[in-house]
Amino acid sequence: MMRKILITGSAGFIGFHLAQLMLREGWQVLGVDCLTDYYDVNLKKRRHAMLAQNEGFASLEVDIREFDALEGPVTDFAPDVIVHLAAQAGVRYSIENPRAYMETNVMGTFNIMELARELKVDHLLMASTSSVYGANTEMPFDETEKVDTQMTLYAATKKANENMGHSYAHLWNLPVTMFRFFTVYGPWGRPDMALFKFVKAGLNGDPIDVYNHGDMQRDFTYVVDLVRAIGLLVDAVPPQVDAREDWTPLEGDSLSPAAPFRVINIGNSDKVRLLDFVEEIETALGQKVERNYMPMQMGDVPATWANCDLLRQLVGYTPETNVHDGVQAFVDWYRDYYDV
Repeated sequence: MMRKILITGSAGFIGFHLAQLMLREGWQVLGVDCLTDYYDVNLKKRRHAMLAQNEGFASLEVDIREFDALEGPVTDFAPDVIVHLAAQAGVRYSIENPRAYMETNVMGTFNIMELARELKVDHLLMASTSSVYGANTEMPFDETEKVDTQMTLYAATKKANENMGHSYAHLWNLPVTMFRFFTVYGPWGRPDMALFKFVKAGLNGDPIDVYNHGDMQRDFTYVVDLVRAIGLLVDAVPPQVDAREDWTPLEGDSLSPAAPFRVINIGNSDKVRLLDFVEEIETALGQKVERNYMPMQMGDVPATWANCDLLRQLVGYTPETNVHDGVQAFVDWYRDYYDV
């Protein structure tokens, strides 16, 4: 019998790639997305149109803040698994429009958790972010370290999602896995992200803004690797508390002692200097890009770096695409999509 998965944010960057993967693996997919105009809606429509070419895909154009509009169609679909990726994204935009983050990331996520509870799904998996590590400086970041110093409201809403997920896991014995994503990039990426903006500027002959004078490091994660990890984690269900008598805990496991709940980093386990990243873009473009060196932006952090040992122990896999290959793949996609 074909397994069913609900993916929220299916017209988004990561949701689109995940839906493609799950369809290839034989799942029936219901994609939920309201196609907001935070960035180019045509890009989102194109992603959904590509997914719709597969008969195993159906889309539901509903805002996750609207529980009544969600409940009927999702109940009829009866998913075995829910992967919740829909969110108001963007660290910097959360400074300009904080209300959007509270409404979508907190109340919208609450609605998805309520559906998971009502439908008694086998596994609820939800997106968090490396930004929850906030002001932490000891790296690589481990899932078990304390994370109470978020630097933006976006990060704070994602930390709230982790706390909400744990409470639902405990109260309703609902298996929940939270992903902490680290700087995801690749084909079909978001226009508000650095790689997209840098490539667009470079091809247009415009300068790029390089913050903190380039003294920044990121754990860049190629999107195809990321969704492969998510696909593998679908069946890595956190065990119930009362079913752990013969269970051997993993080293560094973030599994809650009070609930079937885990937090898992998904990153490349490598710090890349921002200036090296820019040089890879120049190599892929075959041209130099003018740089405007700027001070650090409000809410930003100088470095991220993921410890992905737990991911490797759980599913035997960690992302591995290097930035040279990943950036080249994005530039190739960009040139093809925009015919430049």
